[in-house]
Formats: sequence, C-alpha cells, structure tokens
Amino acid sequence: MGDRWLVVGLGNPEAEYGGTRHNVGADVVRLLAQRLGASFKPHRVQAQVADTFDRPGGTPLSLILPFGYMNTSGGPVQQAMAFYKVPGDRMVVVHDDLDLDLGRLRLKMGGGTGGHNGLKDIQRRCGGPSFLRCRIGIGRPPGRQDPADFVLRRFSAQDREVIDGTIERAADATLDLIAQGLEAAQNRHHAG
Repeated sequence: MGDRWLVVGLGNPEAEYGGTRHNVGADVVRLLAQRLGASFKPHRVQAQVADTFDRPGGTPLSLILPFGYMNTSGGPVQQAMAFYKVPGDRMVVVHDDLDLDLGRLRLKMGGGTGGHNGLKDIQRRCGGPSFLRCRIGIGRPPGRQDPADFVLRRFSAQDREVIDGTIERAADATLDLIAQGLEAAQNRHHAG
C-alpha cells in the first residue's frame, strides 16, 4: 500500500453555485468519489472528506471538498495536509482555468495562479506552488464580460456537454497522475 494522496476539488458552496464554471474542480472530485464508491463526510479539517483507494488494495486517497468559498480554500487544504501528513508533491488540486480553451485538460506541477483566488489562497497558506494541478479549461469570457462574473455563471447546454466529457477525462487523468506519475499522465492526457 502506497503513501496517501490528497485530491482537492475547488469550488464554491454547491447549493448556490453548483453547475457553474468555477465549480468544475469540485465536480471532478465528486465524480471520483462516485466511481470509487466513497462517501463524503464533514471532517474537522473544515472540508467534506471521502477516504478511499485509487483501486482495490491500491493507493490510499483522501478526496477533499473545502467548506466555504473558493478564495478561502487554503485553510482547509493546509489543515488536511497537516492532518494526513501529506506533502505538496502528493496532492492534486483540481480547478477551472480561464486560460485554457473550453474542454482542454492540462496536468502540471506548480506554476502561477493566473489570477485564480483559490490557488492564490492555497499557495499563501501552504508554502508556495509545489503541488500538482489538474487544470480544466473553461475558456475566456465573451466580449468585455468581467471574468469574476463569468466563472460564476452556468454553462450553456452545448458547453455543458463539452465540460461533462472533460470532467470524465479529468477524473481519469487524476487517477493516472497518482498511479503513473506526472510525465506519463501528461503524455496520455495532453494529446487533445
């Protein structure tokens, strides 16, 4: 049995913001829990947590959905890292990305925040950018629409179809990242 991994899905409270662009990271982590037969429970790290394995008898995973809003994600992530004694190089943060075209998927280690407030708070609270990321492209806002408004909007029916497929691929990519490492997972999932 390998060392535990954390998989963090970024989003705002589901009751109010479910289905919005900013919540696709949390959507991926919910899908992973469903696929792996795991249930979320409130945890003292200020998040919903589902403890499971990437496959029967495989690597232990803790799937994390921070409580509260996107821009305060760092506190729960910092607490989860401390509680589970998991370093950044065994943590995958799954999040939306304005700088990728709708439906694009990219895996990386570290890097800038691109103005993403959830990533900014995690970097601030967790000592920098040295964690893995699964970036899900949501595209740029049309015209002069404020990006802050754009990320809180729901997808059109056509875009929803695209993003639902990407959420499935992001779940696959996250499991491959954990099982095979960054380079192998990038080679497999960056083709599109």
